[in-house]
Amino acid sequence: MTAVMSSDGKRIPRLAGGLPYLGHAIEFHRNPVGLIQRGRDRHGELFSFLLFGKLVHVLTGAAGNEAFFRAPDNVLSAREAYQFTVPIFGKGVAYDTTPELMDAQLRMIHPALRDEKMQSYAQFIAAEVNETLDSWGDTGELDLLSAMNEITIRTAGRCLIGTEFRMGMAKEFARLYHDLEGGINTVAFFAPSFPLPAMQRRDRARVRVAKLMSNLIAMRRTGTATTDDFLDTLMAARNADGSPLSDDTITGLLLTLLFAGQHTSAVLATWTGILLMQNQQLLEPILAEQAAVIGAQGLSLTALKHLILLERCIKEAERLYPPLVMLMRTVLEDFEFKGHAVPAGSLAMVSPAVSHRIPGIFADPARCDPARFAPPREEDRRTPYALIGFGGGKHRCIGLAFAYYQVKVIWSILLKRYEFALLNESHRPNYATFVVGPRQPCVVRYRRRTSIEPEWRSIAHAR
Repeated sequence: MTAVMSSDGKRIPRLAGGLPYLGHAIEFHRNPVGLIQRGRDRHGELFSFLLFGKLVHVLTGAAGNEAFFRAPDNVLSAREAYQFTVPIFGKGVAYDTTPELMDAQLRMIHPALRDEKMQSYAQFIAAEVNETLDSWGDTGELDLLSAMNEITIRTAGRCLIGTEFRMGMAKEFARLYHDLEGGINTVAFFAPSFPLPAMQRRDRARVRVAKLMSNLIAMRRTGTATTDDFLDTLMAARNADGSPLSDDTITGLLLTLLFAGQHTSAVLATWTGILLMQNQQLLEPILAEQAAVIGAQGLSLTALKHLILLERCIKEAERLYPPLVMLMRTVLEDFEFKGHAVPAGSLAMVSPAVSHRIPGIFADPARCDPARFAPPREEDRRTPYALIGFGGGKHRCIGLAFAYYQVKVIWSILLKRYEFALLNESHRPNYATFVVGPRQPCVVRYRRRTSIEPEWRSIAHAR
C-alpha cells in the first residue's frame, strides 16, 4: 500500500494506481463518488490520491465532516480552493476577498432572507411556476431537469432581480448564465484563466451581465424602477465606512447568490420529483397534507413550513443525491485528524454523496425512506454533521431555507395541476457537471388533473 507521510510521521494511506502527474484525474472526472467510495472502503475515514499533480486528502464520515467544517479559515481555505469562481463572481466579492469581508457581505444579504421577504418570494415563485405550466397543455412529455432549470432560472431571477428580469431580461440573461456556467469545469479549477473557448465565452458573458445590471441599478437609483427583491436589499446595504456598494460588487453578489442557489435548487427539485415518481406510495399522504395545510392557510410562509411530509422527501433527495458531491479546501497549515497531520499545500475534501450513504449513520442508506427524518428516528440529528448536502457548521449555506421553500412551492403546484410518470424508472447521476443532476434525457410524461379542489383554485392560477 502506498502512503503519504504526514509531518508527524504517521502515514496517510494513499489510493494506489493512477498516472504520473494526472494521478486519478480520469477516474475522478468519470465517477468521483465511485473513486471516493473505493478509497473509503479500502482505507477508512482518511486517505489521499493524486489529482493533476496535487495531493487530495479525503475525509469521510461524520467525524471527518465535522473536522473539515470546524477548521479555521486560516487552516482550511475555501477562498484558495474556489478561485475558479472569481472570473464569474468578480473581483472583491465572495472568494476574491478575505473571510472576514466575505462574512460581512453575506450579512448584507440576511435582510433579504427574513420571513416577510420570504412570504413575497413564495408568491413570486408561484406566479412564475404557474406561468410556465400554462404553456404545457393537458398532456405531454418533457425532460424534467431541463424543465426545473427553466423554472428555477425564472424564479431565481424574479426574486433576485425583480420584475425587470421577467419583463425584459429573462431570455438574454438565461443565455448569458449558460455561458457563465460553462466556465465551471475541471480545467478552470486548476487554471481559471486558461484560454479555452468556454472560458472566453464566460468572460464575454460576465462583461455583458455587468452592463445589464449597471443599467438596471441606474434605473432604480433614479426612482423609475423599484421592487421587493434581493437587488433592492443590496442597493440599500452599506459598507463599513457607510458608502453604498459599487455596481460591480452588487453584480458579483447577485451572481454569487444565483450560482449558489439556482442550479442546486433545480437539481434538488429534479431529484425530489424522481423520488416521488419512483415511490408512488409517498404521493397520497403528501397530496392530503397539501390540501389540508394550503387549503386552510393559502400558499403562505406558515403553510410552507408545515408541509412536513414534502420537506422530508426533499431532505431525502438531498441525502441520496446531493447537488454537490464533493466540497474542497486548500490546506494552508498542517491539519490534524485522528492523529494524522494533513500537510499544508495539499487539498482537503469531504463528500456528501459518500457520507450520506454510510450504514452506521443512516439505516439501509440506499433505500428512499423519508420517514428516517421523522421522530423518533431523526437520523440526520442523531449524528452531528451527518447531512451535509448544504455544508455544515458556520459554512452551512445561508440560502438553505430559501431552496427548500422554492422546491416546496414548485412541487406543490406541479402535483396539484398534473400527474407525472417517469418513462424510465432508473436514473443515474451525471458526474460530468459541477452540480450533479440526473443523466439526460430524464423524460417524464404528464397529464393535467381533471379537477382542482375549490381551496386550490386561487393558488393554481396565482399571478
